[in-house]
Amino acid sequence: MNRSVTDTLRGLLVITLILVARGQALWAQDAPPVPSSADAAPVTTMFSRDESARWWLSGQINLIEQAHGSFPAKYTGPNSFLPTPARTVSRVLTLYTGLRLGRGWEAFLDVESAGGRGLSDAFGLGGFTDLDVVRNPTLGSSPYLARLMVRKIIALSSDQIDVTPTPFALAPQLPARRMEIRAGKLGIVDFFDVNAVGTDSHLQFTNWTVDNNGAYDYAADTRGYTYGLIVEYDTPRWSVRGAEALMPTVANGIVLDWDVARARGENLELELHPTSPLVVRLLGYANHANMGSYAKAIQAFRDGTDPTPNIEAHRQQDRIKYGLGANVEYTMPTGIRLFGRTGWNSGDTESFAYTEVNDSVSIGGDVGGARWHRPADRVGVAFVSNGLSEPHRQYLQLGGLGFLLGDGNLRYGREAIVESYYTAHVWRGVSASAGVQFIANPGYNRDRGPIVVQMARMHLDF
Repeated sequence: MNRSVTDTLRGLLVITLILVARGQALWAQDAPPVPSSADAAPVTTMFSRDESARWWLSGQINLIEQAHGSFPAKYTGPNSFLPTPARTVSRVLTLYTGLRLGRGWEAFLDVESAGGRGLSDAFGLGGFTDLDVVRNPTLGSSPYLARLMVRKIIALSSDQIDVTPTPFALAPQLPARRMEIRAGKLGIVDFFDVNAVGTDSHLQFTNWTVDNNGAYDYAADTRGYTYGLIVEYDTPRWSVRGAEALMPTVANGIVLDWDVARARGENLELELHPTSPLVVRLLGYANHANMGSYAKAIQAFRDGTDPTPNIEAHRQQDRIKYGLGANVEYTMPTGIRLFGRTGWNSGDTESFAYTEVNDSVSIGGDVGGARWHRPADRVGVAFVSNGLSEPHRQYLQLGGLGFLLGDGNLRYGREAIVESYYTAHVWRGVSASAGVQFIANPGYNRDRGPIVVQMARMHLDF
């Protein structure tokens, strides 16, 4: 990244910190004024959109700079988060297009470019600090097809509800009771495990295990996309959705396995709306792929067959990795939004598609800036604790390498992360953010860390 862009991001960091201080001072006032109508509906896109139009065209540019200083590390291995000071910038550009075809059909085509790098090339952490980073930097920043999918809406009732169109759902009205079918290239977590408070790395948190359930090893290539089929049934009080999707041929791979008889990701989620401010999502998944066994890799090492534990040497095509998750969001009468996630997956089968986490729990919240006369601003804080299964931690302690982790040794401790951010709406579709993450026991290793990572972010929505 050139020096001028880096200096710009540093300047934005200073601006947003000033806004944070200003917001805190105004927050302390006993009686915050009621926001005006102008405050209540700021324009947050560069260009206005006609919601009645049949077509959709929009885009986003997201730049995230992250940096950390030196930190204690008794040793450093091939896949460690490096203890020397570092500063990196990631860049994601996305063009969204869509067309309403009539009779409940919609079509979508999105093109994306992901460039820059992550700190330590995204190695060494279960909860990595920047969700926009592609885990294989050798792929380069050339544009690629991110999504190519169709959506079919099947009405099961005559009454309609008003909804806000998005790049993934174009209709401004939907049947209150309906079935939806999606098929094509897509991102599973665009539709599963979503959360209004902790999902969007462009305006909210940036940590992998805050924006997603870290134990949800969802089917995807290394860029986060797959080909799949999603079927969903919706009512005003509850929804249920299921998906079949392609798995990568190897852990963290870019090539997908098209033989669904032997490799696939199965997903099922129940979404409940018991009251208007409360949403509960219950998730289950099972991945079938050519995955390794930590127990077999450890045994081969102890028998002297392998000089070091090697999960790749003990892969088997018919292995299954399964897991469960829960996801809650709640909006308080004061406007404060709270969220929580928890997840668990089977601990002997190799972490394969998302990150190296076997269980995770996170809590957090955010609040809008109406109290300090900046209704489009938002401040948030979250805590996440990630853990490994017994065979997974033994494998790393004996010197084994995962696709993200491998310090050469391990004195196990849960990886604990606190993240906070402030996002300031600058003008129309331009936002700037500042944030910080504190990471204890990085890579689950009590012999390394803690780490403090600073973030500056610029976001353009047009």
